[in-house]
This record gives sequence, structure tokens and C-alpha cells, in this order.
Amino acid sequence: MHSIMEQIQTKRIVLGLTGGIAAYKSAELTRLLVNQGMQVQVAMTEAACHFITPITMQALSGKPVFTNQWGEHTANHMAHINLSRTTDAIMIAPATADFIAKLAHGLADDLLSALCLARNCPLLVAPAMNRQMWESPATQRNIQQLLADGVTILGPVSGMQACGEEGMGRMQEPTELARALLTFFQPKLLSGVKVLLTAGPTYEAIDAVRGITNRSSGKMGYAITQAALELGAEVTLISGPTALSSPHGAALVNITSAAEMFEAVQKHVADANIFIGVAAVADYRVAQPTGQKIKKSTGGLTLELFPNPDILGYVAGLPKPPFCVGFAAESHNLHDYAATKRKTKKIPLLAANLAQQAIGADDNELILFDDTGEHVLPRADKLTLARALLQHIVKLYRQGNKL
Repeated sequence: MHSIMEQIQTKRIVLGLTGGIAAYKSAELTRLLVNQGMQVQVAMTEAACHFITPITMQALSGKPVFTNQWGEHTANHMAHINLSRTTDAIMIAPATADFIAKLAHGLADDLLSALCLARNCPLLVAPAMNRQMWESPATQRNIQQLLADGVTILGPVSGMQACGEEGMGRMQEPTELARALLTFFQPKLLSGVKVLLTAGPTYEAIDAVRGITNRSSGKMGYAITQAALELGAEVTLISGPTALSSPHGAALVNITSAAEMFEAVQKHVADANIFIGVAAVADYRVAQPTGQKIKKSTGGLTLELFPNPDILGYVAGLPKPPFCVGFAAESHNLHDYAATKRKTKKIPLLAANLAQQAIGADDNELILFDDTGEHVLPRADKLTLARALLQHIVKLYRQGNKL
């Protein structure tokens, strides 16, 4: 895992900015890429300089910004050649309708368009324009031409636009673009593999307004979803109630209760090659929830609780189960409880953590239990942990399937 991420983090990126209001987002995008360890060289059109200054982009990238073919940064005045030969990818964000037309027709009347025409590396384009410009037949023809030429198109998305109109044409957010670039560089070790994943808490109703739940945020499950997508997997995410946005590319199934999660798993598990049970499923549900609010009284309230379905046990017990990965969140005796759970469920891999350190947090530490023993994934942000976990899953899955 470390070697793969180190390769990604040493990538050299040319970030091209064209003249759109979304150029302000490119400052945050630059910061995110630099924080990932990438070397970012910014190149801007003259129009882009009217929306954000080269000084800002230089401060964030740590490199002089190229704005024209005849700039002082290259002795031979061949920046379009020099830059395209020393970069691993070019990303244009924002890409205006005008610049997309240039790319589609091979025009090269400024540094950035010449750089794209002279490139021998991948090109990724993030369109940003008014909704009518995006929907224009001319723009759509140009986009289709870029796709046919092997260019990767990122977005756009729908939303409120600077002109006051609403619709398709907004540039993707910096976090999505940074994630897309990381995904682009990831080796697709799970290409063609279908992953079914559960995440978040479940909510078991007591009455119309009260229920039994837990403090799970869903962050770990959503991070694992993202990591699986980066590796090329086809992911179905069955999620309890969270405040998170589903990673782009995953098929999201929203549920509330454990019974609903169990039903969704039963529906989708037949197609799954890998099942990862990350969700913090409530162990019990109320025997007879009421449709009306239970009024407060001076006496006590007694609830009869029934156990919820054992979703992981069900999947692992199928005649032909997918490769199963379980999670254990314990408050104490982590090693003993986790090892026992793995053996009881008869699953090849279990990831364990201390609940008080993991639930709701942005970082975590995992201990992986498999047939060879224990493997510690040191404390890190949850996406980093998810990527490390997926590398371990890939290794065991490929061994078991002799891939």
C-alpha cells in the first residue's frame, strides 16, 4: 500500500486554469493536491488572470506560474514542450466552453492550448459554464469529440450558477476533483469486482419520535467505499442514516432499520464478490414500536427488545458466500473479542477498533485479524486507513481466487 501511495504522491501535475468564475475553486484544489504530496505546476490563460491572480496560485503551488508562451520561466521559449514532457497528467479546471472547443478542434493560440496539443500524457477536463452553454449542441459535440480522443471529462454538476440561473454546468468541488485525480492514478486492482458494503448506524423506532441508535457517523464505511472505487470496483453501498454524501460512482441504497439493511443485503448479495460489513447495526429492536408518541408519565417505561438479524453471519453462512470482511468495535478486550468474533463468523478477515476512539472521529487505528495473525494499521485519517485495508483485502481475495 505504501509503495502505491508513494507513487501517486510523487506525481507531477500541470493544473490549467481558464477564464471562468470557478477559477476561485482552483486555489483550494491546488492546496489539496499539494497536501497529497503532488507537485503542481499551474498554467493560466490570460482570461483566467482576470478571475484569480498568478501570485495566489504561485503561493499555493510553490512554483512560478506560467501565463504565456513567451514568459521568463523558460530559456528556450518552449514551455508548451517542456511542461508536457515532464508531467504525469494535465488537469484543466475550470475548462470553459471556449477552451473545450479549442481542445476539440486542435487550436493552439496560447500557452495552455498549445501545451494540451503537444502533450504526451493524460488530459483531464473539468467543465464549468452557464447551463445553456453546457447544453448547447456545439458544446456537446465538442465533449463527445474529447471523449473519443481519450480525454477524461470530470463533471459538470448541477446547481446554482454565478449568473443566477440553476442547472448543469457547475464545476465539481475541489475535493471531488482531487479525489478523481487520485482515483485516476490508482491501479485498478478490483476492476470487474463487485463489492457490497454496509455503513453507518441503524435506527430502531420506539415510537413516532424516539428510537434506539448509536453514534456511528458512517465515515469509515464511506471511506472504504471511496477506496474500493479508486481500485476500479463496482460498489453498492447500503447506508444507514448519515450526514455524508455518497462517493461519486457508488450505487447508494438508503435504509433506516436493521431489518431494512438485512433485506437490502439479501437483495444484492447474490451479485457480490466481496462483502464488507462496516455498519454499526443495532443488536436489538423494540418488539412493538408504537405509531404515536409515548407520553411521559411519573412511572417507568419498560421496553421489550428482540435481537436483530445477524447480517454478517447470514452472508458468511451462504452456500457460496462472497469474500467476507467484518468489523468489530469494542470498548475493551479488543484482541480477544475480535479474534473470537472472526472464528465464530468463520470469515477470512476482520477489522477491529476501539469504539470510544473511532465512532464519529476523523481518524482511527485498525487491527486486522486473518489466518496469518494480527496486522496493525497505525492511526491515520479514515481514507488512508481505508486504502490500506483495501490493499490487504485485495491480497487475500486474489490469493483465495488465484487471480
